[in-house]
Amino acid sequence: MEDFVKLMRSSPWSARFGMAVILFYVVVAVFAPLISPYGETEIVGSEFEVWGGAFLLGTDNLGRDMFTRMVYGARNTIGIAFATTCLAFLIGGFFGLMAAALGGWVDQVLSRLVDILMALPPLIFALLLLAILGTSIPVLIGVIAVLDSTRVYRLARAVAMNIAVLDYVEVARLRGEGLLWIIRREILPNSLPPLVAEFGLRFCFVFLFIAALSFLGLGIQPPTADWGSMVRDNATLITYGDITPLLPAGAIALLTVGVNFVVDWFLHKTAGLRDDQ
Repeated sequence: MEDFVKLMRSSPWSARFGMAVILFYVVVAVFAPLISPYGETEIVGSEFEVWGGAFLLGTDNLGRDMFTRMVYGARNTIGIAFATTCLAFLIGGFFGLMAAALGGWVDQVLSRLVDILMALPPLIFALLLLAILGTSIPVLIGVIAVLDSTRVYRLARAVAMNIAVLDYVEVARLRGEGLLWIIRREILPNSLPPLVAEFGLRFCFVFLFIAALSFLGLGIQPPTADWGSMVRDNATLITYGDITPLLPAGAIALLTVGVNFVVDWFLHKTAGLRDDQ
């Protein structure tokens, strides 16, 4: 605990701000039913009621409480983005480390498959797959995870290739250790800093990607609250000078900035750089 406090005190203001933002969003997502005054899909008033009174942020195009939708949107959007990023790292990280450890034809086959997937525009390809397979949450997570795993694969392979040729890995091979043991005990621990930083960046990209799909109507489907679809549903208010549609957009931007601040600080720490005194 003392080490954590020292680490926080030595961190720059940007990293502290980023961690505070992430902690705030996590608390809101976890305790959404306790924080929100109404149900997620409950119609509680007329369409587009103004801020104040019984509705802190007014109501949306169907008369649902905007504050409640914002709170549940944190749980749904962030939760799905986190699950998608974890799955992308499981797929891309495993095959990337496997390709670096084995080399040869395995590396060539996997790398060429990844090159083909990366050559396809991800948004257009995702729209096509979702239009064919449907827009349920498991399908959404699976499609985006597979598309995003290609980026994770390239980084994991590039980092692991430099580690797989080091002496201690060769010694492990000569001892007769198995492939999975070498990956788990020798390659993966020494690849973690860039992979952890990439996890934060990938989370931001996935988070924005899901919001974009929801805005286009092929992401998280109604009546589930989602910040991307909330921007679309209330966009007409901008014509009348109402900033309500900017609230979910601002929530998306704030989390993205906060995560990037923490990732930048983490990369700085793991690179062994010193701050100028």
